[in-house]
Amino acid sequence: MEALTAPGPERASRPGGRAALVFIGFMGAGKSTAARAVARAIGERAHDADVELERVLGEPIESFFDRAGEEEFRRREEDLVLDLLARPDVQVAALGGGALGSERVRDALRGHVVVHLEVDPDVAWRRASGRARPLARDRARFDALHAARLPIYEAAADAALPGADKALAARAAPALVALREAPPGTRLVWASAASGEYPVFVGPGLLQAGFFHPLDGRRFAVTDTNVAPLHRVAADWTQSIPPGEPEKTLARAEEVLRAMAHAGVERGDLVAAVGGGVVGDLAGFCAAVYQRGIRHVQAPTTLVAQVDSAYGGKTGVDLPEGKNYVGAYHQPAAVLVDPGVLETLPAEEQAAGYTEVVKTALIAGGELWEGVRGGADPDAATILGCLRTKLAVVAQDERDAGRRQVLNLGHTVGHAIEAATGYARLRHGEAVALGLLCALRLSDRDELRAEVAGLLAARGLPEHVAGVDPGAVIALAARDKKRRGGRVPFVLVEAPGRVSEGHEVADADLLAAVEEVCSA
Repeated sequence: MEALTAPGPERASRPGGRAALVFIGFMGAGKSTAARAVARAIGERAHDADVELERVLGEPIESFFDRAGEEEFRRREEDLVLDLLARPDVQVAALGGGALGSERVRDALRGHVVVHLEVDPDVAWRRASGRARPLARDRARFDALHAARLPIYEAAADAALPGADKALAARAAPALVALREAPPGTRLVWASAASGEYPVFVGPGLLQAGFFHPLDGRRFAVTDTNVAPLHRVAADWTQSIPPGEPEKTLARAEEVLRAMAHAGVERGDLVAAVGGGVVGDLAGFCAAVYQRGIRHVQAPTTLVAQVDSAYGGKTGVDLPEGKNYVGAYHQPAAVLVDPGVLETLPAEEQAAGYTEVVKTALIAGGELWEGVRGGADPDAATILGCLRTKLAVVAQDERDAGRRQVLNLGHTVGHAIEAATGYARLRHGEAVALGLLCALRLSDRDELRAEVAGLLAARGLPEHVAGVDPGAVIALAARDKKRRGGRVPFVLVEAPGRVSEGHEVADADLLAAVEEVCSA
């Protein structure tokens, strides 16, 4: 799933009216149904380009298509869609699947909020074939058309919604409307898990512009003393904690929880986590347990948080006995990702976050891995590719029962190294970089390990750390919170895009891999 992997198209001002919500996508995606649902939700009328075109043609699309040919049909469709998009009274519209074949239509869409309803080819064929659709008569041609149109939809879209859930568009309506007020280039990705769903807004200038998804309730912001002077969200209260992994403790969580209680935070209010992974984990945990759970919003300000830790609902704090030993699954109500804030991040923090980029690209494979292995600095497209990879995994398995464990690639040993060094000597990403090299050695992928080592070294990340007892690391890894029946499952790599969980490794192999990156 690689949609929305580039900065969003900037919206031009629309003469005489506000940007409309325009639904696009392949045949069978449910565009007309979604448009009607959103129109009802916001008190507007839905305009269906195909319905209006049939009214103008005076006959069904199928018969006109067969009689006059596709070229004439597309000409007439283009005229109607351009007129529709120019009308100030049109606030919600659904376009035919082929309308974006027109460059003039694509240009006109830049004045609107464009919503791509994603649909699997098998689902699309099941919905579209057997109906009055001229281009849904031959499966091979149908699949080729889907593949050809998909990049066009993705390039035009401001938002992507999975089309399988026909009721989703109405639930997403407030977030879609909020896109009208977001800074230019902002994109929306929808996150779904078993326990909840939420919008992820990605765009430069989100925090600087004060954009905040319109959730009701007062806001209790949690940040750290490094981030607070640089990045803020509008909040009724703000609590700053010292920075760094050593602060991710029960004692610090109690401090925040008591501050919330003293401030009078109620069940209808929400916590805003403004910072990196430590702030996100701790603030999310406080939201999960305060009065048995209130909403929270993640506003990640580090690379590691923007590509990984802000999504998926894992919250928690550390114990001396192990990382993230106390926590809860608590999905955010929204995530606000502003890639522009990374410009204020120290180089060593950027490098530490890069480990998660490499890890996620290895899991995803395909275009994301090809882009990352080229060594370019992570940009908005890379961040989008990473977060969508994680969201896709979490949608399959929210609570680490199976597939989600692949996200632990490199973390079993990495977390043990962090604990062995008291969470103070290495940054999280530096420790995970060492753990990733161990995982690739255990996977018996020497060539890939060398390539990854080169990518990490180019960022100044360590390939070895001295003064750390390999035996202590292995003992701590054996207490990893994912162990079952006294054994710790490892995530191993067959190739980029082929990463699997649940592997047992021999004690001697683990010792050799750890000794390669650690020495007493």
